[in-house]
Amino acid sequence: MKAKIGLAQINPTLGDLQRNLEIHRDFIDRGHRSSVDLLIFPELSLTGYFLKDMVPQVALRLDSPVVRELEEMSRGISLVIGLVEESEEALFYNAALYLEDGAIRHCHRKVYLPTYGLFDEQRYLARGRTVRTFKSRFGQMAILICEDLWHVSTVYLAAQQGADLLLIPAASPGRGAERGGKLEIAETWEAMNRTYATLFTMGVCFTNRVGYEDGVNFWGGSEIISPAGERLLKGNDFEENLLVGVFDLDEVRRSRISNTVRRDEDLDLTFRELQRIYRKHFPEGDGDE
Repeated sequence: MKAKIGLAQINPTLGDLQRNLEIHRDFIDRGHRSSVDLLIFPELSLTGYFLKDMVPQVALRLDSPVVRELEEMSRGISLVIGLVEESEEALFYNAALYLEDGAIRHCHRKVYLPTYGLFDEQRYLARGRTVRTFKSRFGQMAILICEDLWHVSTVYLAAQQGADLLLIPAASPGRGAERGGKLEIAETWEAMNRTYATLFTMGVCFTNRVGYEDGVNFWGGSEIISPAGERLLKGNDFEENLLVGVFDLDEVRRSRISNTVRRDEDLDLTFRELQRIYRKHFPEGDGDE
């Protein structure tokens, strides 16, 4: 089975829900015209990234009219949308929704909120506490958001729950000196994406945004990597565009026949060693619950 996947490398406007919703409508319409099966938008695609005190103003409940409209748009084209989700407890999460056949099939709340350098997410947002896979018409999937990927444990957890395709919405700013015409951060992301795809024999779809906020640029470079580590699609840096590539879902099976690392993983060993390490650091059981 082959799936046509679209990466919406967009330039959202900070804090302007209505304008950003219009961008989504436009790219979804373009996705339909290109016969896209799955269209992935970047991190916080509905709101922009450096929100700070604007977080409560742009947050959406999952039963909001905007989300319901996006649910309807997912009929005929599956969608990944980035937003600030407001929970029933009035907590705010950097979240990504997977929408399919007119319904929310999965919501991932970003687990790792960066607070170093130019990042300050945890001051304004609550942390997600779970990594889960979910069924889609393209197989078993997982969503991880940007910084989540910088912690190998999240990808490991997704792999151990059977993920065939890893979807990565991102808002990665351009950082690091250029080497040979390429930013260091771009080289790092490309290395991570290829390593995770090959090591865990899963497809990787990385969608990064473009544009500027508060003088910070976002570099784009969205890509799709096969389970064998082959780059199937690559977007230009700094350019807003709809990128469309074809992913062969049967490649997952072929890769796992030739690469048995995932089959041979000793989950019991990992669990026992993590328990030992946890007891060493938290002998009284007073760790973060």
